[in-house]
Amino acid sequence: MQKYLAKSNPPETIQEHTDNLLKNYQTLKKLYPEINIDWYLLELVCLLHDLGKMNRLFQKKVGNGSGVGKEIPHGYLSVAFVPYSKLEDLGYSEDEIQVVYQAIARHHERKKDFTEQEWETEIEKLSEQWETFFYERLADNADYSSEIDEIYFYPEARIFEGENTVEIENFKNYVQLKGLLNRIDFAASAGIDVELENDFLQESMEHQLANFREKNAAADWNLLQKYMLEHQNENVVVIAETGMGKTEAGLLWLGNHKGFFTLPLRTAINAIYTRVTREIVTDKQAQRVGLLHSETYSQYLLHEENTEMEIDEYYTRTRQMSLPVTICTLDQLFDFVFRYAGFEHKLATLSYSKVIIDEIQMYSPDLLAYLILGLSYIDKFGGKFCVMTATLPGIVLDLLHDNEVDFIQPEEKFVSERVRHSVEVVHTEIDSAFIEPFFAGNRILVICNTISKAKKIYSELKAMFPNKKVRLIHSQFIKKDRSKKEEEIFEDGQKDNPESCIWVATQVVEASLDIDFDLLFTELSDINGLFQRMGRCYRNRALDVDTNVYVFDGGEKVCSGVGQFIDKTIFMNSKKALEKCNGALTEMKKMEIVEQIYSTEALKKSEFYDELTQALNYVKSFDSYELDKKEVRSKFRNINSITAIPATVWQENKEEITSYMEILARSSKEVSKKEKMIARTNLAEFMLNIPDYLYKKSEGEVHRINRYETVIEFKCDYSEDIGIIMQEKQKESLFF
Repeated sequence: MQKYLAKSNPPETIQEHTDNLLKNYQTLKKLYPEINIDWYLLELVCLLHDLGKMNRLFQKKVGNGSGVGKEIPHGYLSVAFVPYSKLEDLGYSEDEIQVVYQAIARHHERKKDFTEQEWETEIEKLSEQWETFFYERLADNADYSSEIDEIYFYPEARIFEGENTVEIENFKNYVQLKGLLNRIDFAASAGIDVELENDFLQESMEHQLANFREKNAAADWNLLQKYMLEHQNENVVVIAETGMGKTEAGLLWLGNHKGFFTLPLRTAINAIYTRVTREIVTDKQAQRVGLLHSETYSQYLLHEENTEMEIDEYYTRTRQMSLPVTICTLDQLFDFVFRYAGFEHKLATLSYSKVIIDEIQMYSPDLLAYLILGLSYIDKFGGKFCVMTATLPGIVLDLLHDNEVDFIQPEEKFVSERVRHSVEVVHTEIDSAFIEPFFAGNRILVICNTISKAKKIYSELKAMFPNKKVRLIHSQFIKKDRSKKEEEIFEDGQKDNPESCIWVATQVVEASLDIDFDLLFTELSDINGLFQRMGRCYRNRALDVDTNVYVFDGGEKVCSGVGQFIDKTIFMNSKKALEKCNGALTEMKKMEIVEQIYSTEALKKSEFYDELTQALNYVKSFDSYELDKKEVRSKFRNINSITAIPATVWQENKEEITSYMEILARSSKEVSKKEKMIARTNLAEFMLNIPDYLYKKSEGEVHRINRYETVIEFKCDYSEDIGIIMQEKQKESLFF
């Protein structure tokens, strides 16, 4: 018997690799038997997917033979072994058999750069290898044929979503079969389990309740949490005020199922991950709860419970979506709505998963569009979702209905009678002189719409109180300094902190930090953003002062940022609604105002509405597989900034920066993957995102690390107190 390799490093035969796939197939079938998949066909594609690797050119590539010619991607050759006669005898339809061929041919998405004649020639050559290949587990599940009927497969063929019922069902079957084959194959190649069982979360939540009862014998799940527990098997949209225990509610709804917990901001995700792994799932975290965003590895390094030996495997499990619970950003999951080549494994996974969407009101119009479409697909494919939010724009419900998404809502909102905020609307631009008299004995938070306005107010307040604690936080600090500031504002923002201070910020603090200041002075942005900002003041305490929130509405003018990244129509409607908000403001009143201002009717003449509907139509207009993954990542993240290191920072830390670049430049034989990840993480500490408009006003010097990576040194000054300082006066108007 001839030995044919599937991989060369370390050497692994096609049979050994397929054994690993079948092991993961059995794991998936055991843990999730309810998946809407034909299990025999899934097993079949696992058996056949790599048989095309027998071809001489592939074997030459892995150092196991010789050959001359043009190598055809092995998936396109593996289709030669589909036992179509057996499938016909078993009663499978033409469409179902096509799905089998396509899943095998395209299990790796490769650009087709060969002719049909070249493909047919390589198929014919496989007969010689087939005669010397033996794998007992194939039995009668493989049947070599040098000629493939075009009704089942030809290289240019694709299975598209289509519009009629038959085409839609065929597409769903293809996504499920190819997506699950991909998951199983990726896991086998990575040497991990395709899925780890969630047999712990319900028990962990019961332990959490027992911990609460140790402090208060009468403690119990609140009405929100009980509602979510009672509706575990349904799609749910709930509105609940801040402080109602939405994290626990989401986890109770998830129960012992596979799930994804999504939030808008990385800092919020990091905080939830830390809390869940240290307070709720306190054992075997690396097998149970993952953190998935663009800085996952660096976050894992920060957690001492992640031992050095297991971080790489933990990271791999997380990236492969093998963990029972994953806390992640929207872009890590919902980019599948673009249906790019290779998206199937995500949607197939979500078809048997539950997805928690927290703080939906924080998403921009384009991300909200992707979210609506994503929930539509999850619903159609059999997955479940819950949306939990403090305020719910009315347009979201209309769009879910328009896209035929099935969900339930409780009759009442989960909101307490307590009053946390009393508002005074100030009909001027934000003014440091107005703020000055309030400093004595208070912890003050000032939030501006733009960085330039925040810098101005900070400079004025710093001049007024040169010996007092006045700090500034926004997005134009390098990561190292931003992290320090986040830690410091978190400490200063605890309600039992006796030290008076002033923090000037942008909307980076709107939903990312669990802080509770005494007084809030803020520019009006839009009503939703305003209520988010209010949540940073008297976060979890009842009102005990006459006024704790001062909102500057711009007077005769508009506030900074309006007409740029703040929708002018929504701003003006918010300004009008605020006229009735002087004094105490209940949580119910806040929710009613948001529903009113963000209703479909109120938004129809706004840019927000145009952007949202355009984004929906834009994504729907694409044919499946029209875009590649790289294009989609760019579109999804709406990248409008450059990652760089300020020149001042570069010069002050040149030796350290250069040392990390040197590690990244070395080959994988010289430096381990882990060493490179640590170097990349440390290098990122000196970086920040510079908006396009600002980047274009100066120069950037590109330093090459290796063939694939560069680092940009941006010509500007930098201060750890102020952030970026342009070397000549610039008109700045950054979003946050």
